[in-house]
Formats: sequence, structure tokens, C-alpha cells
Amino acid sequence: MADNKLYEVLGVTRNSSDSEIKRNYHKLAKEYHPDKNPAAGDRFKEISYAYEVLSDPKKRQTYDKYGLKGLQEGGQGGGFPQDDLFRQFFGDIFGMGGGGRSRGRARGEDTVHTLKVSLEDIYVGKTAKLQLSKNVICGPCKGVGGKPGSVVSCRDCHGQGIKVSYQQMAPNMTRQFQTRCHTCQGQGETISEKDKCPKCKGKKVLNETKILEVHVEKGMRENQKITFRGEGDQQPDTEPGDVIIVLQQKPHDVFQRSGDDLIIKHDISLTEALCGFEFVVKHLDGRDLLIRHAAGEVIKPGDLKGILGEGMPQYKNPFEKGNLYIKFDVTFPENNFATEEQLKQIETVLPPRAAFVMPTGEDVEEVNLMDYTPSERSRGREEAYASDDEDQMHSGQGVQCAHQ
Repeated sequence: MADNKLYEVLGVTRNSSDSEIKRNYHKLAKEYHPDKNPAAGDRFKEISYAYEVLSDPKKRQTYDKYGLKGLQEGGQGGGFPQDDLFRQFFGDIFGMGGGGRSRGRARGEDTVHTLKVSLEDIYVGKTAKLQLSKNVICGPCKGVGGKPGSVVSCRDCHGQGIKVSYQQMAPNMTRQFQTRCHTCQGQGETISEKDKCPKCKGKKVLNETKILEVHVEKGMRENQKITFRGEGDQQPDTEPGDVIIVLQQKPHDVFQRSGDDLIIKHDISLTEALCGFEFVVKHLDGRDLLIRHAAGEVIKPGDLKGILGEGMPQYKNPFEKGNLYIKFDVTFPENNFATEEQLKQIETVLPPRAAFVMPTGEDVEEVNLMDYTPSERSRGREEAYASDDEDQMHSGQGVQCAHQ
């Protein structure tokens, strides 16, 4: 397809004579000159460059044969050197970039989804099916959006999808800003309604549902990513991005994970802490672990005991596992759980009490020990404040203002 962008800028055709090109250039240059129209500085640059190329027979011949890309590269035979003014001001306008040759297709954005998994899932591994909605290139029109040859470059933005405008801020001072082209809705191309693809309605892509099988491997961790290359949304002339699945672990009622180790909490009675115990832990893979502790080996509140090799499997090395740790808490009996005679018998097998020496003198005062609760503490403060106020009232009138 022939490149006619520079001819379109000047409002002429490929068959126009040099005099027609010159006449249209002077007409447009007068209309869009910055001195007369400060907001049209970008348009004036386009006009000036188009005339510079088309008024030069050699440059015009290269442009007619190879288009803007060939013009930028000097034709296949290197007809003339790269124009710095073109590279600086017109590379972006005509879709050629500011750095010269094309660097390949643009890449689309990645799509990120979260997948909630249980601790059991990442202990034994699982395969989850994830339903995604994505854009794919329209098959009937092959991503063109309409009939062959029906897609034309937007005349208003010259195929860029954006328009550069200038605003006069002060004498000899202007501000440049970009806005999306309303004519082509930022697409850089336009298609007449009658020529649009009946399947995609000119959008070039269709929405479809796809099922991805996500393999959650043993030992994976919270926020670990599983990447599906090139499964992102498709767009014409764009390399699809990736679909990235981020694992989120659900809280577990029994187990907590710490790296490759597992931790559980278990309450035992005072009798079990002193005389031994046994209980069963249902593991994440369904196995029952029988835990035994011998009598006489005392468990204290907060003690941590470990079981080798019963933690989480290591990622990519599932036959190696961390450890399982059990944190014990001891539940003490309620008051008056035994008679005085029974308590004396218990005391005979426990370590002896610490020696006590009763102090003497007039400063010895016996006090009562009570249970502590937050409400009792706050009530005690209120009573103390009330007592202080009462003492103040009975001690006199206090400091008074002096009257003259």
C-alpha cells in the first residue's frame, strides 16, 4: 500500500505538479504559521517538512518508492543522509520513533490473576482450572477490522492516535500537551461503517473464554508466581503479554507455615505435663501422627518440641522436608480440685517449697491477694481519684482568687 502521508499533509496527490505543491504549501503555511496561530505549531512543522521532501526531486523520488521508512533510512541504496529535523520532530508524528530503525513489535501488558490455595494444596500439590476472558485477533478479518484496503490512516492525527497541541502561556512561551485523537479514538486508523468487519465491528479483536490448567507444585509459597507465556490479550501488530498467576494461601485452622517448617499449638493438662501423654495429629496429607511423651519428662508452658521431616516439602525437591514443631500450653486445674488430704499427698512427690522466714517488727502488715481483671483495675483507679477529691474537699477551701 502506497505511503501518501506527506501528500495528505499538503492536501495534494501523487500526480500533483511542483507548482501545485508549492501553491498549497504557501496557503497552508500562511494559515498555520505560529505567529498567526500559536496553537498550531506542530501542524506547521508537518507542513514544512512535507514541502521540504516533496519540493526536492530526489527526496520525492525516494519517498514515492520507499515511503517514510525508506526516506528515513535513505532508501535501500542510501540516497541521502538522515534528516535531523525529521528525526527530532516528525518521528513520533509519522510513527517512526525518535531513534531510527524499528525495534520490533510492541509488547502487550501482562495480565495478573490471584489463585487462592489451601495449605493442603501446596503440601500435596494440585492442578486447578482457571477460566479467563481474553481478547484474540478476529479470525474473519485477521485483525484488520474491515475489508482489505478499507482501513486508512487517520487524517487528523496521521496514524498516531494522539494529537499534539500548543497553548500560549505568555509572550514567547508556549506549552505543549498531547490528547487522544477523537476522530479515530486513539487507534490511528479509521474504517467506514459499511466496510467494518461484521464479526468484530471494526474492533479487530474478539473476546473469548479460555481455561488454563494451573499446576500448583509441592512446596510452593505465598505470592509465588506461575507464568503462562504469551497468553495475554492479543492486539494487531503487538506481541501478547503473559498471564501471571499469583498464589495466595488461605489461613489454616491447625497449621502455621514458617519457611519449610510447620508449627501447631497444643494444650495439655497439668497431669499430662507431669505424667506424660499421647495424642494424634491429622497431617495435611491425611496421615495420623501419633505423638507420645514419657511420664516424668515435664512439659512447661511455652515449651517447643520438634518432629524431624514432617514439615513442608521443599519446592522442586519434595522428598526433602522441613520439621514439624509443637508449641505446648499447660492448662491448670480449677480451684478446690482436691481435698486438703489429697494436696498433702501431692506435695510429697513434688519438689519441696522454698524456705520461708516470717519477718518481725511493727512494720509487718498482712494483705489480701485478689484476682486481677482489667475492670477491677479501672474501678480501683476511680475509687482512688474519688478518695483524693474527698480529702481535698475536707481539707479546706484551697486556693481562691484574690479580690481587690
